[in-house]
Amino acid sequence: MIDRELIISKANRIHHHLQQIRRKRGADLAEFLASEDRQQLVAFNIQLAVQNCTDIAAHIIAGQGWGVSGSINEMFYTLEEKGCLSHETTEKMVAAVGFRNLVVHEYGKIDNKRLFEIASKDIDDLTAFLREIFKHFQI
Repeated sequence: MIDRELIISKANRIHHHLQQIRRKRGADLAEFLASEDRQQLVAFNIQLAVQNCTDIAAHIIAGQGWGVSGSINEMFYTLEEKGCLSHETTEKMVAAVGFRNLVVHEYGKIDNKRLFEIASKDIDDLTAFLREIFKHFQI
């Protein structure tokens, strides 16, 4: 059984991080590229927001007794398979996890123009994830 309060709490944290991203990214690309502090704060808040999404996914899978996923990406595919997420949202969450991994593990240099694009557009994918989860579980 899933804990609705836990999911709501995690969703609130996600919304908080998304607000921080919107506030810290600045108004335009030039302003963003001129500030390493902005870049780091945005990347950090994206990391935390995506992590909260993965926490929700893991909680649902465990709570529903759907087994143990072999990877974070597999969790989102499981949610899709069980009818909780659309294919489009699943693929966007897999991409978000990939970016989170880049930030967390420093696999390579982050393209700050791409970071600004993610902070400007792609963070809405996390809201879509929450919307689909809340709708499916009637939260």
